[in-house]
Amino acid sequence: MSREEQFETMLNDIQQEYLDVSDKMEALKAAGKEKSVTFKQLFARKLALQDILIIYKNHGLIDSF
Repeated sequence: MSREEQFETMLNDIQQEYLDVSDKMEALKAAGKEKSVTFKQLFARKLALQDILIIYKNHGLIDSF
C-alpha cells in the first residue's frame, strides 16, 4: 500500500469515527443522558477527531468534514 493509500485509509477511518461518535452522542442526548460519563468521553473524542480534521482542512488535504 502506498503512502497516499495509507493516508486515504486513515482519513476515511477518522471521518467515519467522527460520524459514529456524533451519532452515539445524538442517541444519548435524545435519551437525556448529556451529563453521563459516556457522553462526556464521546464529546472529548469528537473534539480530538475534529482537531485532526481541521488540521487536514487547513493544509488543503480535505474541503470539509
